[in-house]
Amino acid sequence: MRRAVLLLAPGLLGVPSVPEAAPRNLPDEIIVTATRYPTPALEFAGNTARVDADRIDLLNATHIHEVGTQVPGVWLSRGTGQEHLTAIRSPVLTGPGSCGSFLILEDGIPIRPTGFCNVNELFELPSEQATAIEVIRGPGTALYGSNAVHGTLNALLPEPGGRGIAVSGESGPNRFVRGKILVSTPGGNAGPTGDDSGFIGGLLFDHDGGFRDESDYRQAKGFLKYATTLDTGRLELGFSGNVLDQETAGFILGEDSYRDEAIRLTNPNPESYRDANAQRLSARWQPATNTTDSGWDVIGFLRRSDMDFLQHFLLGQPTEKNGQTSGGVTLLRYFATGKARVTAGFDVEIASGYLEEFQSNPEVGNPPRPPGLHYDYDAWQWLASPYAQAEYPLGERLTLTGGLRLEWLRYDYDNNMLAGNTRDDGTPCTPDCLFNRPADRSDSFTNVAPNIGINYRPGEHTAVYATLTRGFRAPQAAELYRLQAGQDAADLDAESIDSLEVGWRWQSPHLQVESAAFAMRKQDYVLQDSNRFNVSNGESEHVGVDLGGRRSSKKKMYASLAATWAKQTYAFSQ
Repeated sequence: MRRAVLLLAPGLLGVPSVPEAAPRNLPDEIIVTATRYPTPALEFAGNTARVDADRIDLLNATHIHEVGTQVPGVWLSRGTGQEHLTAIRSPVLTGPGSCGSFLILEDGIPIRPTGFCNVNELFELPSEQATAIEVIRGPGTALYGSNAVHGTLNALLPEPGGRGIAVSGESGPNRFVRGKILVSTPGGNAGPTGDDSGFIGGLLFDHDGGFRDESDYRQAKGFLKYATTLDTGRLELGFSGNVLDQETAGFILGEDSYRDEAIRLTNPNPESYRDANAQRLSARWQPATNTTDSGWDVIGFLRRSDMDFLQHFLLGQPTEKNGQTSGGVTLLRYFATGKARVTAGFDVEIASGYLEEFQSNPEVGNPPRPPGLHYDYDAWQWLASPYAQAEYPLGERLTLTGGLRLEWLRYDYDNNMLAGNTRDDGTPCTPDCLFNRPADRSDSFTNVAPNIGINYRPGEHTAVYATLTRGFRAPQAAELYRLQAGQDAADLDAESIDSLEVGWRWQSPHLQVESAAFAMRKQDYVLQDSNRFNVSNGESEHVGVDLGGRRSSKKKMYASLAATWAKQTYAFSQ
């Protein structure tokens, strides 16, 4: 059992602390991710789930998996240390492009560039100190682009405002120790609300010795925000980052070996490790001329990440190093025209990524995995995407929503070693080596994604909706340029998914319930075939039902439910 202590300075506003109990009344749920502006959940045509600060504090999670279990349709499989694999209305996807099926955001900004995701990237989020985590299951609307195929997850960090400091610490089995601090100071030029400027920052450090041999990790996460209100508008600056130093535990082998304590506590790969760090910087400008019905949001961001780890799960156990540096701008315009509310925007993103794979062990396997460099490449990514979405009331209780997004993405790939199927010194392999390096090339992808939805309010507490949405993702750089066997080029298409969904919501002061039924079909699914070629001719079908609820009582009792039934099916026979 973990042991915790908490020190809390009074007067801390806008900073979550350990709650005494759940609130007596559940507040009307306000969401921001799905529409990019605060809106009541009952007025949104589509599914959404929100894990608020009270539940985040109550969970006090040591791994993002624990938060994922609070959301219907979400399963974040915990791996060793802080590793994980993601499933949102999908199977648990694996492989170099699997993370491309999920869009991970921090305050509405993707934490990675479109073509350089990582399957473990959720450990980069300071989710332990978030004020809310919102999830959209299935493809996103036109307001979000590539990678919002099976789902979108957005961590919302605390906003500046108030004064105070919160410090907590805890310890537990296997040499677990964790400390958190959250500090908020007001600014001297608050806006009309009197409480929307100043600094807020959080820092977390934890260490876990692991229950298996040589399986400990150390990590630090933090964020800092500054906001000020000027005569010309409001400026908000944000920074977040993480460092992870992990000793990774490998797979134990043998049927029912997990039942044998002498085996399950061992680590067959004590030499394995994962070292990673990431930083993100953002700026947001809202002109003073903005009103509730009309205005601009201008968002700029810079990101970088590096990772170095031993691929203990592969023959030869090569070491991989990868990283990216990226930046972009989002111009967002919202306005009312007649009865309709329109949100339109333009996203621009530029990224430079690299990947190296080196094997120090002797040659092994068939096809051979030779020692030396296997891959060494750089790739530039360029992305531009205009989009628009409108909400139009068809009556007092009925609202129609429609949107369209156009996205263009280009890669410029540069191979830094010999092209083809050879050892790194140019000598041929007999038989052919496993690894194949394409020659320098460029690839581009253009996608168009519409969505339409309708929301009906039969009563004060109830909403019924139906949506038809298309999601897509361009291939990841690793799927295009990290090839094997005799494949000299991967001519891949972008994946697309079409989703039909119907849902129902109920909200009252003490009860919130949401259910949804969905049917999705994914085309041009990228996979590796039996020849070890990366191809994009797969298809899959996904059907299911989600159910979620929260209940509170006058006696301050609290309960929640997250349930899903789903069936995932390959729809091709190659």
